[in-house]
Amino acid sequence: MAATDAPAFARSPLLDGPHGFFGRRGGVSAGVAAGLNVGLGAGDDAGAVAENRRRAAAAVLPGGRLVSVYQVHSARCVTVADPWDESARPEADALVTDRPGLVLGIVTADCAPILFRDRSRGVIGAAHAGWKGALGGVTAATLDAMEALGARRADIAAVIGPTIAQASYEVDAAFRDRFAAADPASSRHFSGGRDGHFQFDLPGYLVRRLHAEGCGTAESLGLDTYADADAFYSYRRATHRGEPTYGRQFSLIGLG
Repeated sequence: MAATDAPAFARSPLLDGPHGFFGRRGGVSAGVAAGLNVGLGAGDDAGAVAENRRRAAAAVLPGGRLVSVYQVHSARCVTVADPWDESARPEADALVTDRPGLVLGIVTADCAPILFRDRSRGVIGAAHAGWKGALGGVTAATLDAMEALGARRADIAAVIGPTIAQASYEVDAAFRDRFAAADPASSRHFSGGRDGHFQFDLPGYLVRRLHAEGCGTAESLGLDTYADADAFYSYRRATHRGEPTYGRQFSLIGLG
């Protein structure tokens, strides 16, 4: 890959190994999804999406084999022993592995991408946490699956990449009440908004939940997908603007 083909991405020192949180910069897609769109659901050219995926994976782990899942807003996590064909992706919202040469990929457009690593034991994970997956326990499922591969929960680092921030995420009272019914402590992640509405802190909720579930370290990069249209795709922003579709961004982690 030529240097000019390398897309921009963010990293965290907590993960200390091949990984990257990508936005929309550095790709070949055109139109509404212009940039590094990696989602076929955007109505984008399939060849452009494939090239964008190739560029992202090569930037994280040159020569690595990309593996992703068909995301359905669940709490299901799958363990990758051997990479599957992308046309036969299992339905899940998280995946883990201990196999060198693999790159795990999660697609998002406001939901939270979470990358995990136990550096000392060579186990990695990636999860897609929208509000349904977050409430349903996708983080716990990922930690459990990593432990089954030999990871130690207290040594796992988890980092939340670009996601919709509290200032941009308005929800109604029924939404807040759903979280409060499951866990009264979650009320701290809702601040007051206009009448009958609240602002939800999805990354804050996830960080607290990860710590409660025994994850060793957890942080959010604090990147708001909704607020920065030049850098990120956003489902909610596209909806508010009446745009016909929206792109998706990639979060990847690999084992060298």
